[in-house]
Amino acid sequence: MSSIQQNIKDIISQIESAQQKCGRTPDSVQLLAVSKTKPAEAVLEAAQAGQRSFGENYVQEGVEKVQYFQQNYPELKLEWHFIGPLQSNKTRLIAENFDWMHTIDRAKIAQRLSEQRPSNLPPLQVLIQVNTSGEASKSGISENEVFELAELISGLPNLMLRGLMSIPENVSDYESQFAAFKKLADLKTKLAEKFPNIDTLSMGMSGDMEAAIAAGSTIVRIGTAVFGQRDYSH
Repeated sequence: MSSIQQNIKDIISQIESAQQKCGRTPDSVQLLAVSKTKPAEAVLEAAQAGQRSFGENYVQEGVEKVQYFQQNYPELKLEWHFIGPLQSNKTRLIAENFDWMHTIDRAKIAQRLSEQRPSNLPPLQVLIQVNTSGEASKSGISENEVFELAELISGLPNLMLRGLMSIPENVSDYESQFAAFKKLADLKTKLAEKFPNIDTLSMGMSGDMEAAIAAGSTIVRIGTAVFGQRDYSH
């Protein structure tokens, strides 16, 4: 078994253990393997271990991988999630290639994605990115802007609003991590009362996965722990 396959096995086991610890039902949390900067060979190794959902942060690199797997390994039926910040001039590439978009934070992006989604594809599954920590360096909208954007997205024909995503402040103690995630989970609960398709919370990475799962995460985004350290030199 390769190291990537072993890593996936270990992470799945940690997810199962965290689910059990807080009384969540089995399989209620999905592992999103973040493959940014990693070659197609690494994605293939993960896919051979049964991993089907992959997250990309950079548009061009992500599109190249999506197309490579569609052309060479269509039988794998991989699911591609875009999880990075998106400029409005790149929306067409996301609309045409990805299954999920996690980081919608303004009306213009949502409208363009809906307009540019090809008619032969199912609606793009989308999440609103919320800046729960209020840090200026982080993308995402404030909590009091969420309902207005949700209303707009729910009226767009080629998008399906599924929930919320956040990258909270990087803190190491469990209580602070849990409190930040709980804030997003409570917001999702309120949103779901008005929008029936809301069922997804994309939150939690390697260092805070346990707190995220305890608070209600349904997708954890794990990169380095699956694929090893990243090389950003190129």
